[in-house]
Amino acid sequence: MRHLTPSVILDVTGGTAVGTLPAGEITAVTTDSRAVVPGCLFAAIPGAKVDGHDYIAKAADMGAACVLCQRAVEAAIPQIVVPDTQAALRALAAWYRRQFDIPFIGVTGSVGKTTAKEMIASVLSARFHTLRTEKNFNNELGVPLTLFRLRDEHEAAVVEMGISGFGEMTRLTEMVKPGIGVYTLIGDAHLEFLGDRPGVLRAKGEMVKGMPEDGVIIANGDDELLRAHDFGRRTVLFGVGENSAVRAVDVEPEGSEAMTCTILAGERRIPVRIPAFGNHMVYAALMGAAVGLELGLTDEEIAAGVAAYETVGSRGRMVDTGRVLIMDDCYNANPTSVKSALDSLARLPGRHVAILGDMRELGEKSPELHRATGAYAGQICDAVIACGAEAEPIAAGAGGDAVWYPDMDGLLAALPEHIRPGDAVLVKASRAMGFEAVVDRLEKMDIS
Repeated sequence: MRHLTPSVILDVTGGTAVGTLPAGEITAVTTDSRAVVPGCLFAAIPGAKVDGHDYIAKAADMGAACVLCQRAVEAAIPQIVVPDTQAALRALAAWYRRQFDIPFIGVTGSVGKTTAKEMIASVLSARFHTLRTEKNFNNELGVPLTLFRLRDEHEAAVVEMGISGFGEMTRLTEMVKPGIGVYTLIGDAHLEFLGDRPGVLRAKGEMVKGMPEDGVIIANGDDELLRAHDFGRRTVLFGVGENSAVRAVDVEPEGSEAMTCTILAGERRIPVRIPAFGNHMVYAALMGAAVGLELGLTDEEIAAGVAAYETVGSRGRMVDTGRVLIMDDCYNANPTSVKSALDSLARLPGRHVAILGDMRELGEKSPELHRATGAYAGQICDAVIACGAEAEPIAAGAGGDAVWYPDMDGLLAALPEHIRPGDAVLVKASRAMGFEAVVDRLEKMDIS
């Protein structure tokens, strides 16, 4: 790591040293005792279920150089004691980020953050050695760990920034200090905490507070709220509408494997092939292209970066079993992302089936939003199947022969009676629903 020593950690965090701090640079930073490597800093985070302080002795045995903690414990390892480990970790991450004079891109929005982050990183990797957020490390604990992965060889960084409440984005931006801020879409997500879509935009709009005056915003021009918002920074809109400076035309699916389009930006025309299916992938390619254009990439580099994109986990993953075609999009869900997935489902051949579950954190509008989502699904799909305590209004909204199962066991048992050979099946719900079990059942099910 660059210039990060125990003495620097002590100075930046304002902590108190217990034991003699070692000399030499820290090799890594982790909050997971299972990921401890020799010479690393172990940050002990107290949580609701697990307290990192209980693992300090284990970290010492595994070779950690020192510990950042809220209370000293009996262990054979130097400790830096601070009032709040997580706050100290954020301060340390902000200091560490300042050691790197490279482009930092912050990615936020209600829908498609991870897909956008992966696409932008794929495009930039056509020229730069690019750091990107791993897994779901996009919150106040994950972002510091992402920044601590920066090394001398990195030439750009793409950081996903996820929030659920006011003030969180301010704290994230104080660490990341992005020169380019990307907004995917403002949708009905985390309404339990943010109230409504304007509230979502206010919370996510906090990113601008930590950006330089010459920073650039890249925002979805097809989103009414984003298009009308004054970010106080130069703003580049992307989308399929003519009002966007970076837009897609001639959008076509290539079976269920890919999408093709031409990206227009001024006089530039960039034909691209996106190796993943769905309308949302076109928007991801536009974001990748817009960032690439800002950083001086050629048309050939942008096209190559888009073509190199790889799908991450259960985010629009297409599974062809030979009997049914599954859109595995069960990583998470809100009304906006479900509508987008349904639009993509409509592009597929065959009978359209949507298996939809609870969408969490929608607050008092939850029944209304579930019902509206069901109504939209009913217009597109030949069959709508809902599952979960909050999902009954989906089936009610869809009408017709739509069905609802209160729990997963009932849904899994009944699946064979609902699915036919040749069906295109969307599987989508909030992460807590565990809809991976539905995908697994569909993959293994004998349909004749």
